Amino acid sequence: MRHLVAYFLSALLWLSAAQAQTAPASLIADAISVDASQRLTASGNVEVLYQDYVLKATRIIYDPTTDLLTIEGPLSIVTGDGTFLLASSAEVSPDLANGLLRTARLILDRQLQLAASNLHRIDGRYTVLDQTVATSCTVCGTEVPLWQIRAARVIHDQQERQLYFTDARFEVAGVPLMYLPRLRLPDPTLERATGFLVPDIRVSEQLGVGLQVPYFVTLGPHADLTFGPYISSRTRTLDVRFRRAFAHGEIELNGAVSDDALRSGVRAYLFAEGQFDLPRDFVLDFDLKSVSDSAYLLDYGISSSDRLASPVSISRTRHDERIVARATVFESLREGEDARLQPRTLLEAATIRRFSPGFAGGIATLQADFLAFDRPSEQDVLGRDLERASFSADWQRNWLSQWGLVFETQLAARGDLYSIQNDSTSPETTFRTAQFAAAELRWPLLRRTQSGATQVLEPVLQLVWSGADNDNIPNEDSLITEFDEGNLFSLSRFPGVDAIEQGLRANIGVNWSHHSPGGWQWHTTAGRILRANKTGQFDDATGLNGAASNWVLAVHADSGKGFSATNRTSFDEALNFSASELQLTWLRDDLALTSGFLWQAANRTESQSQFTNELWFDGSYRFSPRWQAALDWRFNVQEGRASRSGVGLEYRNDCVAVNLSLSRRFTSSASVEPTTDFELSVSLAGFGSDRNNVPRRNCIRY
Repeated sequence: MRHLVAYFLSALLWLSAAQAQTAPASLIADAISVDASQRLTASGNVEVLYQDYVLKATRIIYDPTTDLLTIEGPLSIVTGDGTFLLASSAEVSPDLANGLLRTARLILDRQLQLAASNLHRIDGRYTVLDQTVATSCTVCGTEVPLWQIRAARVIHDQQERQLYFTDARFEVAGVPLMYLPRLRLPDPTLERATGFLVPDIRVSEQLGVGLQVPYFVTLGPHADLTFGPYISSRTRTLDVRFRRAFAHGEIELNGAVSDDALRSGVRAYLFAEGQFDLPRDFVLDFDLKSVSDSAYLLDYGISSSDRLASPVSISRTRHDERIVARATVFESLREGEDARLQPRTLLEAATIRRFSPGFAGGIATLQADFLAFDRPSEQDVLGRDLERASFSADWQRNWLSQWGLVFETQLAARGDLYSIQNDSTSPETTFRTAQFAAAELRWPLLRRTQSGATQVLEPVLQLVWSGADNDNIPNEDSLITEFDEGNLFSLSRFPGVDAIEQGLRANIGVNWSHHSPGGWQWHTTAGRILRANKTGQFDDATGLNGAASNWVLAVHADSGKGFSATNRTSFDEALNFSASELQLTWLRDDLALTSGFLWQAANRTESQSQFTNELWFDGSYRFSPRWQAALDWRFNVQEGRASRSGVGLEYRNDCVAVNLSLSRRFTSSASVEPTTDFELSVSLAGFGSDRNNVPRRNCIRY
């Protein structure tokens, strides 16, 4: 009788269900019978559903005198947490908490397989496997997996989610490589556990051949510590990472200590970052950095930064309000730069409020801010220290006419009080006011083509006047000036407030966009600045100097299917370029390519004595679900040599991930030498939460 439901469901779990008062089981079989000794037999396509277990077998016999289930296979048991048990036969208790399974296979989280001659279930918590072979590779038939661990005994602690191996032997392609009397590994469901992480093999031109074996330590549910000893022929290094989560914040510390042959003495670095929620919606952020010498970060591939900034800030952001106070310490790692002549400590504070004045409409913004910095040097001018207190007000409003014309007006004013030390060319205390007025007219014109594309043409004319009553202000925050579509229609092209763009000028331009039904999008902006008088405030290399600025042209194209191109260019009437940048991107499921070109004229204001001319390329391609290659390359055209290059190769299947990388840094200085680095890492899937996103072969039927 197919689908005969539970002759007596309690007959299968007479004692366990009654005594433990658990939910009853459901039994489905082709035939069910009970003999004179009350022994129940279910045969033919037997299925038992009990709690979160699903048991399938050929025959099940329940003997109430021994309170045991005798199961004839092939049998399978599937649990709610994704665990599979396969066996040829079994004798287990009715609640499946204790018993013996013969010729068994345990599959954890659909990743790790453990095959054993016998499998013992103990108290519903422990699974003991005898003469075991463990692997996360998909095994088809009698083939030898890529890797496996053979052990005399394996104990799986289901509660702690740990695997304990006794007399373990690690094999690759059937060849023994390592013997371990005792071995403990996390099962695939455990995300955090104390133990060793994936080791790295590194070959460096400077540091030699080395091995790093990280060790992860859990410090409760909200903290952990990672040690990464790195030993090579030329260095002894210990990397340390500490993380801690709190109820209202988190911190992370990263650091290392090295004793190497590159420099005498101990070398080290420490990075500390964190964020904490404070009362009244305030947030504390910090990102502190320190290093023992200028070359350490590059030598060990930690960071390519040549100047370290360590800010600590308290801020609050609400609707129409922003409050921030920040202290930053700078540390220069640049070759030939005298750190005593650079600002060491920077203090900043600002409060910004935005509102809509009822009498005038539009949006008004009020801002008060403070800035102070000091240089360690007492040298005149070059060792200048400065404090600045400022207040500014801004109002803007726009109108839309019935013909679609958009008119916008903007008024702004600011006052700055400066206190200057160690500069004989500037007064110790000075005050400056500045005023801005702008009127802007836009006329968006829309049309649809016969192909269904949408095009928008928008001419823009902006008249701006600005002036300041005091030019005797040292420029500390506006040395790096750029001219592109982002600031074409701005009140001032200077990025800071120490320098203010002055005079009457017209910012003219046009925006054009095209949206096709097939997904293609084009966006173009072109324009320039026309001045009533030459100001001489900008370097010629910026393209902003003179009565008429360079033309700025920006084009962005996007296919909607992964390909995009962006070009920004600045040039004069004679087609003399001051800057040009091109970037191409192509993204597909198996391909990610980014390539670019940059040309920038020399700029004396930014201390750039030579023009910049660089090419770069960064890409990766997945040949198959298992193989992926990556390449990055940066070429200095004016010097005729590469500045950096690297290549990587990754193999990943259902049970292992292998990463190879080779990189070369060609730059050199008094503290940094060109170097070539090689790195190899091998990760075995099936332990912890490591999952390889590779399709598994479907040759095992559960």
